[in-house]
Amino acid sequence: VFFQPNVLKFNNCAGNKGVRYETNSLDFKVRADGTMYAVHQVQMPSKQMILMVTAWDPQTLGRWEAIIRFLVGEKLQHNGHKLAQQQSDTLLPWRQHQSANGLRRQKRDWVIPPINVPENSRGPFPQQLVRIRSDKDKEIHIRYSITGVGADQPPMEVFSIDPVSGRMYVTRPMDREERASYHLRAHAVDMNGNKVENPIDLYIYVIDMNDNRPEFINQVYNGSVDEGSKPGTYVMTVTANDADDSTTANGMVRYRIVTQTPQSPSQNMFTINSETGDIVTVAAGLDREKVQQYIVIVQATDMEGNLNYGLSNTATAIITVTDVNDNPPEFTTSTYSGEVPENRVEVVVANLTVMDRDQPHSPNWNAIYRIISGDPSGHFTIRTDPVTNEGMVTVVKAVDYEMNRAFMLTVMVSNQAPLASGIQMSFQSTAGVTISVTDVNEAPYFPTNHKLIRLEEGVPTGTVLTTFSAVDPDRFMQQAVRYSKLSDPANWLNINATNGQITTAAVLDRESDYIKNNVYEATFLAADNGIPPASGTGTLQIYLIDINDNAPELLPKEAQICEKPNLNVINITAADADIDPNVGPFVFELPSVPSAVRKNWTITRLNGDYAQLSLRIMYLEAGVYDVPIIVTDSGNPPLYNTSVIKVKVCPCDENGDCTTIGAVAAAGLGTGAIIAILICIIILLTMVLLFVVWMKRREKERHTKQLLIDPEDDVRDNILKYDEEGGGEEDQDYDLSQLQQPETMDHVLNKAPGVRRVDERPIGAEPQYPIRPVIPHPGDIGDFINEGLRAADNDPTAPPYDSLLVFDYEGSGSTAGSVSSLNSSSSGDQDYDYLNDWGPRFKKLADMYGGGEED
Repeated sequence: VFFQPNVLKFNNCAGNKGVRYETNSLDFKVRADGTMYAVHQVQMPSKQMILMVTAWDPQTLGRWEAIIRFLVGEKLQHNGHKLAQQQSDTLLPWRQHQSANGLRRQKRDWVIPPINVPENSRGPFPQQLVRIRSDKDKEIHIRYSITGVGADQPPMEVFSIDPVSGRMYVTRPMDREERASYHLRAHAVDMNGNKVENPIDLYIYVIDMNDNRPEFINQVYNGSVDEGSKPGTYVMTVTANDADDSTTANGMVRYRIVTQTPQSPSQNMFTINSETGDIVTVAAGLDREKVQQYIVIVQATDMEGNLNYGLSNTATAIITVTDVNDNPPEFTTSTYSGEVPENRVEVVVANLTVMDRDQPHSPNWNAIYRIISGDPSGHFTIRTDPVTNEGMVTVVKAVDYEMNRAFMLTVMVSNQAPLASGIQMSFQSTAGVTISVTDVNEAPYFPTNHKLIRLEEGVPTGTVLTTFSAVDPDRFMQQAVRYSKLSDPANWLNINATNGQITTAAVLDRESDYIKNNVYEATFLAADNGIPPASGTGTLQIYLIDINDNAPELLPKEAQICEKPNLNVINITAADADIDPNVGPFVFELPSVPSAVRKNWTITRLNGDYAQLSLRIMYLEAGVYDVPIIVTDSGNPPLYNTSVIKVKVCPCDENGDCTTIGAVAAAGLGTGAIIAILICIIILLTMVLLFVVWMKRREKERHTKQLLIDPEDDVRDNILKYDEEGGGEEDQDYDLSQLQQPETMDHVLNKAPGVRRVDERPIGAEPQYPIRPVIPHPGDIGDFINEGLRAADNDPTAPPYDSLLVFDYEGSGSTAGSVSSLNSSSSGDQDYDYLNDWGPRFKKLADMYGGGEED
């Protein structure tokens, strides 16, 4: 199948000149008049071909696109080529039979042109769109149907077709914004459902109507522009969208400004680009100090802005005029004054107020103060109050009344941000500040602090060392200065209260603990008689020069050596509290008296500071020897000292070390003494062991003492033991009626004195006994008895054997007798002293019943 040129032609409906066409295929081109042609012979690869054609206008930058579908059919021409054609009849047949030059008929499928349906049609519905028929409908009965979105796919039944006549209908109004196009397929089958024709494609396009207003993306837009901006300065962009077709006038939106509030300084301060929605300034005169905000109502209209036919909508644009530094700060007055006491710092002496019409608390408003003259020494600075924007003149370096009684400052104020272009500083941006200094009583001071003097140690008491005087800076006040000691650790010095002369109160010793690096420090106080009085301190440092006033001391004080001479010697040296040159080299020598010292010992000099002490003889008995040695220093004059070193002479082993026995022997203990010491140690350890064993046994006896009492005599055991509740079959023979409470109490009241039942509460008057003081019972027996009595008294209805009741008779066989006999006894012929031997728990019981007639 081949394609030949001049098949299609595009019509320029808009009438624009210079429209250009392009295709997405290298085999086809479109001429300027809209004719599509093949560049060369093209063999069609299939029965269908799709091309994209784009038309664009270089002047308006408008672009249009169209999709071209070719269904290839067979049509013989005189030259034998087949030609693809397009059919656009309202009656859409599947095929057409033609003949040429006696050849047999060939069939050709048709391309159905798109069907255009306007949206929002009012009907009546269903409304016929097109009729489709097959040329075989004269031979057989054919049934028609359609498939696709809008037919048998959601949205369902938008389109329908008469199965007999082939007429296709739309069943309801269309909405292009909901769906702009539909692609259906038409089918033709016989009565048995057999396909008669190939399916054909139906393209239905919804024609747009202007049924949607432009909608702004935001109802309120916020923008800003600097004050003083030139005309044409961009401010913001507003955007409105129209749901209608943007390629038609229905969706082409145009913008305009409806109102501007306030209309100052002009009613047309801004303009808007009708197509893009850009808002720009159109007039000069924006001043934030006069108008801080503009409210602009913007209208968007479709139909390319035609107010008669187009639909409109509005939005609000809020334009804020931003501040620029076009107003320099100005002082509210030309002169300021303040007062400051001398010697004070961090004191605010004056507040400088300024006025700035720019936006508060912005860099265009924040003030910066500078002192441009009048303070060469830098005594003052000006800090800005962040809230009020005032300048606080503050003293940062103390001023002296005796040097400056007043200051005349010139200050300037500016902003953090530089002034806008073309704005000059105001004359009122500078001012003068007068600061007066007031005199106060200042403390005296020592000109040389710390003062250092040098002298030899050991100067006598009362020696005048120096005059340590102070100066009173108050030259304009007649005041006297008095001196006193503030710190004198060794109490070596005195100071004259009127003139500050310092003398010694004791001998100064360089070797004292109060001396640090040969220097002694003392602090003195100088106070005036001003109102209020003031005082200052000064430190005197005395450097003490050493003199030879300390003799050397021998080191070490103790040593040991073997009893036979060998290489074991004693190294000795000396220590001197003085310093060079009053120390070494030292001279070590043995005294001539007693003579045994030089006979037994000898000293060998090593160097100026060390020497060796060793035995002169071949053997010296073990023991401790006091060896005197004379040590002399090198001072002028030299000092010497006789020191004694304790030398332990002991037997040594082959290595030259003292043996243990030898060391003890050297300490003066013999073999017998050593054995005696060891025996004493063994005896002491034995006594300690016996004492521990005795304490353990005593503790065990104390814990088992209570078990030595006869269980029958143990009162606690007799009272607390309740593990027998019956005696077997022998005590089952008893009269149960005796346990019941009698209805009358006559037999009880008439009962003769003597034995009573223990299961009933006495009714008659009970004997009264003297009331004894209530004190805590020492044992647990009394607690048990008292608890039982309380339970019985408070619950008279309790069963007879649940609580302790009346114990008038306890039976025979007990060495303790009955409680009633104890209570009724008044003659004291019973002896209860043996209860005291049972421990503290029975002592109280013995006291209660052992009192005789007194009880």
